[in-house]
Amino acid sequence: QVQLVESGGGLVQPGGSLRLSCAASGNIVSINTMGWYRQAPGKERELVARATNSNTNYADSATGRFTISRDNAKNTVYLQMNSLKPEDTAAYYCYAVIMAMRDISRSYWGQGTQVTVSS
Repeated sequence: QVQLVESGGGLVQPGGSLRLSCAASGNIVSINTMGWYRQAPGKERELVARATNSNTNYADSATGRFTISRDNAKNTVYLQMNSLKPEDTAAYYCYAVIMAMRDISRSYWGQGTQVTVSS
């Protein structure tokens, strides 16, 4: 059973920073993509940043402010968020494409962590 567990959300003032973490666990053979999506109330879930084994890409809203990184030895992905704005307020979800033992590659989602940017 593969699980993704996120941490690091919270309340921060505009202009502040937060670092989200997401650790994958279970009978993991390999991880291809790891990334972050977010969903604000009344809006669709949207990509924030994604990291494959060879490159990264970001939503326009995240470019220049957010940085995604991976620690493959720990099966963990991070999202460093700087210069946060009120419009970054959302539930942030970790996402990964993982091949587990005796299984095909599947998409997995974390439970979500709330980020609130407010003064």
